[in-house]
Amino acid sequence: MRDLDNITGRKPDAHPFIQGTLTPLSHIFTAHTPRKLVTGRLPWHCRPAGARLTPTTSRSPHERGPPIPRLPVGRLAFLLLAGIALLAGLDASLVRLGALAPVASTSLGTVHGLLMIYGFLGTAICLERAVALQSDGRRAWAYAAPLLTGAGGISAVVISVNAGVREALANLPIPRFLAAHLTGFAPERMMPGFLITLGMATLCAIYCYVWARRQATHAVLIQLMGALIGLGGILLWWRGLETPRAVPWWLAFLIVTIIGERVELARLAFASGSTERRITAESAALMVGLTVALYSPTLGYPLIGLSLGALMVDTAWHDVARGTVRMKGLPRLAAVCMLSGYAWALVPALMWIVAPPAFDGYGYDAGVHAITIGFVVSMLLAHAPVIIPAVARREVPYHVAMWVPFAFLQVSLALRLLAGAREAAYPWRLGGTLGVVGVLLFVATTLTVTIRRARAVSRERRLIDEADSPSSGPASSGGTEV
Repeated sequence: MRDLDNITGRKPDAHPFIQGTLTPLSHIFTAHTPRKLVTGRLPWHCRPAGARLTPTTSRSPHERGPPIPRLPVGRLAFLLLAGIALLAGLDASLVRLGALAPVASTSLGTVHGLLMIYGFLGTAICLERAVALQSDGRRAWAYAAPLLTGAGGISAVVISVNAGVREALANLPIPRFLAAHLTGFAPERMMPGFLITLGMATLCAIYCYVWARRQATHAVLIQLMGALIGLGGILLWWRGLETPRAVPWWLAFLIVTIIGERVELARLAFASGSTERRITAESAALMVGLTVALYSPTLGYPLIGLSLGALMVDTAWHDVARGTVRMKGLPRLAAVCMLSGYAWALVPALMWIVAPPAFDGYGYDAGVHAITIGFVVSMLLAHAPVIIPAVARREVPYHVAMWVPFAFLQVSLALRLLAGAREAAYPWRLGGTLGVVGVLLFVATTLTVTIRRARAVSRERRLIDEADSPSSGPASSGGTEV
C-alpha cells in the first residue's frame, strides 16, 4: 500500500526541526486508516514535533533521538503580537458587554471583532502558514503575513485608546483626502486597514505558491478561498462599510479556512467519491452569498445560511471525528470539540435562513458568537495540540484539565444565547463574561501543560546525557555507580 505522501502527492519533506516518527497526536486525524498510513507525514501545513524522549540509560549516542529543538524566538515574537491582540480583544468584549473591564475604553470596544478575528486568529493562521512554507527551503517573505496582521491589530489598539494619535492620523493628507471624497470613510481605520490588507494579500500569495509549487488540491483551493474572503472583508471595513455588514465576511474567512484544514488533515476520509469537490462548491456558494448580501441582505443571508448549513453537515458527516469520539484521551477531546463546533455553526445557519437579517441586538450577537466561540474556538481547542508543536517546537500533551475550558466555553455560550433569546440582560452579560474567562482558561491550561512537558523532556534528556557521559564511571574503589 502506498504511503500517505504518495497518496497526497506531496514531497516527503518536513520542517527542519522535525525528526523521527510522528507523535501519538497523528491518530486524531487518521482514525480507521491502515497502520502503515499512520506512519506517513501529516499535511504540509501542520506537521508535529519530533518523537517523545524516553528516559533510559541503555541507549547508545546514536539511539538517543533528536536533540531538543531550540525555541524559535522570532516566531514567539509573532505570537506575542497575537497575544496582545487577544487580550485587547477580550477587554473590548467586556466593554461591549457593559461589564467591568481593565481598560474601559468605548473606542476599544468598537474594534473588538477586528482584534479577535484578524489581530489574533488571523495572525495565528498567517504564522502557521509561514512556518509550513519553510519546510523545504527558507522563504522569509512569508513571515510578512503575520507581521503585518499583528502590527495592524496593535495599531488598532493604539489608535482606539489614544485620542491624540487618532487626531494626528485624521489630519494627515491622505486620510483627510479620502474622508472628503469617500462617503463613510473613517480616518482611524486607515492604518490598521492598510496593514491587515497587506497581511491578507500575503496570505493569499502563500496559498497561491503552495497551489503552484506543491499541492494543487481541493484543500488548498478551499483555504485560498478563505484567504480571499478575509481579504475582501478587511477591504470592505477599510473602505468604511459598517462593521456588522462586514462581519459575515470575517466569519466566513475563519469558517472556510478551518474547513479547508479539516479536508487536508483528514484527507483520506474526504477523498472518497465527490466529497472534496462538493465541499469546494459549497465554500464557493458561501462566497456568492456574501457578495449578494452586500446588495440585497434579504436575498443574500438565506443563501449564506443554506451554504453554511450544507457545508457544516457535509464536513461533519465525513470527518474522522465521528469515529475518534469513541476513543480515549486526546482523540476524544479533539473529536468532541470538532463535533460541537459543527453543531454550533448550524445555529446562525438556521437563523439566517428563517429570520430577517439582524445587524444589532441579541439576534446579531447570537449569530456572531455561535460561530466565533462555538465553532472557531472549539476547533482551536481541537487543533492546538498539533499546531503549537509545528510553530513553537514544543509538545502539547493531553491532560484531563483540558476539558475544563471546553466545558466552560460551552456552558457560557449556551447561557449567552438562551439569555439573548429571552432578552434577559443580566444572564446575557454573565454568559459573555464567562466566555472571556473560558478563553483565558484555555490559554492558561495550554501554556501550563506545554511548559510542564518541556521541562520534563529537558529533565529526561539531561538524565540521559549524564548517564551516558564518560564521567559517569565508578565513584569509589568499591565500584558504586553514580
